[in-house]
Amino acid sequence: MTEKPDHLPEYLARLADEEAARFITDGLLSGKDDVPSIALNQAAEQLPESPRRRLRAIRDLIDDAMYIHRDERPTQADAWLAPRLHAILRLTRAEAADPALWNYLALGVAPDFVVWRHLSETAKAVNAQYFKGPHYKQAFARLWWSAELFRNGPDYEPVVIACGNQDMLNTVMRLDVIDHRPTAQALVRLLQRGVVRTGRDANALAKVVNTAAATVMYDVIAQDVPRDGDAVRMWIEEGEAGFTVHHRPLPTGPVEEPAPERSVELLANNFAELFADAPVRGRRGDEEEVE
Repeated sequence: MTEKPDHLPEYLARLADEEAARFITDGLLSGKDDVPSIALNQAAEQLPESPRRRLRAIRDLIDDAMYIHRDERPTQADAWLAPRLHAILRLTRAEAADPALWNYLALGVAPDFVVWRHLSETAKAVNAQYFKGPHYKQAFARLWWSAELFRNGPDYEPVVIACGNQDMLNTVMRLDVIDHRPTAQALVRLLQRGVVRTGRDANALAKVVNTAAATVMYDVIAQDVPRDGDAVRMWIEEGEAGFTVHHRPLPTGPVEEPAPERSVELLANNFAELFADAPVRGRRGDEEEVE
């Protein structure tokens, strides 16, 4: 089984896509081989030293996630790890949009986690996109961005709820509408209400919400407050100052104003109506329609 790197530098680095591809071998994807850490770090681009980029804190968090969930299905680690990874790895959105950071985190810091989390009992190999892929697929980018998009101001509880449904995490993260905060919170609200329960439910909801967005401008009918750049900067500066995030309690995010409750409720009710008419395999009355 893939083991954690035997050489962990002090700070996060970048690993360009073309360099990352060299280290994604069949042996790595099957969990049989390790990444040659010295060669990988020679190929990486070093970043300016910063306390918020210290790898030991990130690696300790990942080790804790695997330990806590060692007797459970690895999928259950997502809801625990996503908000804590976001709180420890304090990035701007521009920084988080750089795939080279996530390539390095997956290959240079925690390839063993990627294999542990994504190598299923029925598959012989991990999908290479979990090491190097789009933000909604790559093992760590998907967690960081889910926390960024589903948090409600400083509150990470909606992230825990969203990441508890794998299809909500995997499907909704692909949609452009998720960048609208009231939309994201309305989707979580339907999980909280029990309107959406299963993965099939989440997939059907995502489909109808995305389809309706072609004719309904969610950001017009359910307005959000402007993003608070000062709050985000202060949150990042705490990371620069070496702020410590404890693993067990749920952390807090940037102290931005939450999405307006009126907008969230309006969309939640609207989405519930859309979902009521959506075909869902296994739901009474929908079997013939979806087959």
